[in-house]
Amino acid sequence: MYTVHDFYKQLGKRLEIKLCAGNEGLSRKISVPEAHRAGLALSGHLKYFAKKRIVILGKAESEYLKGENSLNRRKILEPILTPELPAVILARRLLPPKELFDLCEERKIPLFRSPLPTMRLIGSLAHFLADEFAPSLTYHGSLVEVYGVGVLIQGDSSVGKSEAALGLLERGHHLVSDDVVKVKRREGYLEGFGIEISRHHMEIRGIGIINVANLYGAVCVREKKSLDIVVKLEVWDDVHPYDRLGVEDKMINLLDVEIPFHLLPVKPGRDVVLLLETIALNHRLKKMGYHSAKEFEANLLKAMERKS
Repeated sequence: MYTVHDFYKQLGKRLEIKLCAGNEGLSRKISVPEAHRAGLALSGHLKYFAKKRIVILGKAESEYLKGENSLNRRKILEPILTPELPAVILARRLLPPKELFDLCEERKIPLFRSPLPTMRLIGSLAHFLADEFAPSLTYHGSLVEVYGVGVLIQGDSSVGKSEAALGLLERGHHLVSDDVVKVKRREGYLEGFGIEISRHHMEIRGIGIINVANLYGAVCVREKKSLDIVVKLEVWDDVHPYDRLGVEDKMINLLDVEIPFHLLPVKPGRDVVLLLETIALNHRLKKMGYHSAKEFEANLLKAMERKS
């Protein structure tokens, strides 16, 4: 459950938010990742008033309330400050009317002030809440940036995921997360990052836990990266019909986003690091409109037609 206290802790400094009243209501739940201005709700139009959103009061709302007497101000604010309301924020360092302050204290609704202009405050809140409430999943694997491509390396335990990631680091690529990768869906793409407790650490069997940032320098790590490809490492199976042409791109669905998927068989003698680099480079070529396998197939068909 995401609460007003969580919101205040995470965003308070960035938005310079100060708590004015309703301290006892910090445990209120934020269930809708949006904020909106009180606007017409102050004049009694409450039919479409979203009671579960954070309410922003700007200069227009403040001036409107100033034009009313104390009794009317209370009557205007009472139907807006409902039990479901998470919090109220005043923009532009506006001072809260006494009636607003008193009602927030009585009903235990957190009341904040911010120096930011109203629209900038709403925009910042919308961006932050959309990020916080974005659909996410946690995956087992290693996320590495290879030639600018975010590669999620997956596979069964002991198949060599961390060792492959370490080999990529040796070649100058960047680690995002090892073992535990959290993935969030953004607008049309996926973004991966590590959980805070294990960020930039790797577990290598026979060695133990290593801090990549300390060993290789901060230049070898990244906080987050778009997830562009999933590569599953699998112990070589002589019976399995592995793809040898790559004409048809295989896809995998993660959080309702389709991304390329590669099954990479590994065995002694195969340079997994080199193969992962090749997959990343080939992906970049495909994004630029060049598909090696399809070009080879087209040339082969032309040669066959000429011979026939």
